[in-house]
Amino acid sequence: MIDRATIERIQDTAQIVEVVSDFVSLKRRGTNYVACCPFHHEKTPSFSVSPSKGIFKCFGCGKAGNAVAFVMEHEQMSYVEALKYLGKKYGIEVIDKEESAEDVQQRLYHESLLIVNEFAKDFYAKRLWESEDGQAIGLSYFKERGFTEETIKKFNLGFAPNEKRAFTHQAQKAGYKKEHLTGVGLTIEREGSGELFDRFYDRVMFPWRSISGKVIAFGGRTLRSDKAIAKYINSPESEAFVKNRSLYGIYEAKAAIVKQQKCYLVEGYTDVISFHQAGIENVVASGGTSLTTGQIALIKRFSNKITVLYDGDYAGIKASLRGIDMFLEEGMEVKVALFPDGEDPDSYAKSHTAQQVLDFLNSREEDFIAFKYRLLSKDAERDPMQRARLITEIVNSISVIPDAIVRNVYVEDTALRLNVQEELLQQEVAKVRRARMEKSQFRSRLEDAGTLGSLQSAGASAMGGAGAYGGAGRYGGSGSSGGASESSGGGTALSGGRSGLNGRAGANGTNIPSFVIDTYCEEAEKEILYYLIKFGHLPLYLEEEFLYGAEGGGEQRVSEYILGQLQNDELELQNLVYKNIFNEYFGLDYADPDRIFKHFINHPDPAISKTVIDIMAQPYTITIEQFNKSLVPEKNILGRVVPKSLLIYKAKVTAQAEMNLAQELKKAQTEGNQETLQELMMQLNTLMQVRNVFAKELKRLIF
Repeated sequence: MIDRATIERIQDTAQIVEVVSDFVSLKRRGTNYVACCPFHHEKTPSFSVSPSKGIFKCFGCGKAGNAVAFVMEHEQMSYVEALKYLGKKYGIEVIDKEESAEDVQQRLYHESLLIVNEFAKDFYAKRLWESEDGQAIGLSYFKERGFTEETIKKFNLGFAPNEKRAFTHQAQKAGYKKEHLTGVGLTIEREGSGELFDRFYDRVMFPWRSISGKVIAFGGRTLRSDKAIAKYINSPESEAFVKNRSLYGIYEAKAAIVKQQKCYLVEGYTDVISFHQAGIENVVASGGTSLTTGQIALIKRFSNKITVLYDGDYAGIKASLRGIDMFLEEGMEVKVALFPDGEDPDSYAKSHTAQQVLDFLNSREEDFIAFKYRLLSKDAERDPMQRARLITEIVNSISVIPDAIVRNVYVEDTALRLNVQEELLQQEVAKVRRARMEKSQFRSRLEDAGTLGSLQSAGASAMGGAGAYGGAGRYGGSGSSGGASESSGGGTALSGGRSGLNGRAGANGTNIPSFVIDTYCEEAEKEILYYLIKFGHLPLYLEEEFLYGAEGGGEQRVSEYILGQLQNDELELQNLVYKNIFNEYFGLDYADPDRIFKHFINHPDPAISKTVIDIMAQPYTITIEQFNKSLVPEKNILGRVVPKSLLIYKAKVTAQAEMNLAQELKKAQTEGNQETLQELMMQLNTLMQVRNVFAKELKRLIF
């Protein structure tokens, strides 16, 4: 937290006109200043700055505030980041008092990497402009590409000389430490000898900037024709550079993206630079790698509209289509523009004026779904199977769109375009969305488990209360008939979209339907953990009678069997602490039970330590039946009790899902939703069949 006195000093010192003028060209009008608003596109100035009041106000879009608010809005910074920015501008030291010693060390290391990058940027630029080889090789190359000196300086382009230690030697001479040079990836340390040499040499250099303008990485292009040499090499990931959250040109483009409310996405560095030189600045590059959600989020901070620019490489376009679906999934408006054969964004921008380029893009850009249809339909004109694959591709793209209205519009348009029944497309889109939702929910169980409500009593079941030893089970539970023994207050057995009736391969050949997820059975989970921690290292010999879908005759560890059974049904423990213990167990690199037990009881997380102690202490009153069972060494009957505990767990999951489904049915009946009611009845019938199979098997195995 920044102390109040520092905040007030920054607010008192910062001059609104000076701050805004760093980003906007202001004109004086009376006692105020005006400009076209930087936050929306306009031709007549409606953006006003009042130096006397220390505020800005746009009468067009309504944005207003003080100097801090302007920096936050324009630079997409947090409040603290904006204060630090202004503090640096006005020479005011800003200290975050809550920083720990470790935080300070991490921050200083990160800042050191950025300082090294800044030094490297200046080094490469100086070698470009002031050295003979830089001018003869690097500068001449850039000028041959049509870049003006102004453009070269704008993007801080440079040249790495053909000397393998030139940069490292100069950096160390200037006092920069080896760990920072290697940490940012500019210097490589040879294993064994410890020899240091430059990552980049004999290449023209393209600095990457972060969204706030910091130099975070470099791309280097060789000018040699030797195919054994990589054409481009980039900085490795580091504390300063996270590739999947970085875009080349984002710093130079962000203001224009906000103003134009559109972003052009290209592939390479020179595409971005040529567009800027032509006067089109709302353009970024992926750097030649596949798109990531982090990069998409970076663009979405400034605009919801993206136009992807392609050259005529048909194979390359097809390979990148899947990545563009990610834009649709993030709710963005995606268009595509294809350049003529033999042209790319770089060459086209060089040979045309800015207006000609914009006119071309506006006339050629088309909706991504329409573009995908046009591209793929070339292969499907006379081949029914190719046509079916085309429909599947279009359905997959439509299915990721989060807005239901937009999806419906696309389905209507696609049905007409492909001459396919709209109802069929709607069903296929719904099917794909259900499958994707199930997969997504399975992967996000950690968050879901953390938000589950308190357990409520929901009735009992013969399978719900039974333990692997019969009766009440190792950790209690009801033995009467009915439903399951636990219920999650916040969880549900059904995915939001409700899957079809396809199932997952379960124990004893029985399928747990794929719509059964997020079902909370704490006592059964606890029993699984008991066997895992205490006996996970031991071999498990399964008798034919107790296989439950596993292969007999072979030897496997108890831990391997438990993991395999849960993975087969795509089940995860829902109690957050139990799940953490389970996952951590399989992350240990040793199997000794004493070491494992000691690891958990001495765990830095007190919740994990206490839970493991509780599980292993078995704090319950022993029954006569359990006493008789205890006369047989527990490890001698693992081939029975471990498989049975897994079967009980799956049975309880199914029973709980059935109860949750009954509640869904009641709600659907109240609302009079016949379509949902019919689907739920089908799911309930499936669950009852699975439940009955489990119940019969458990009844047969009571011993």
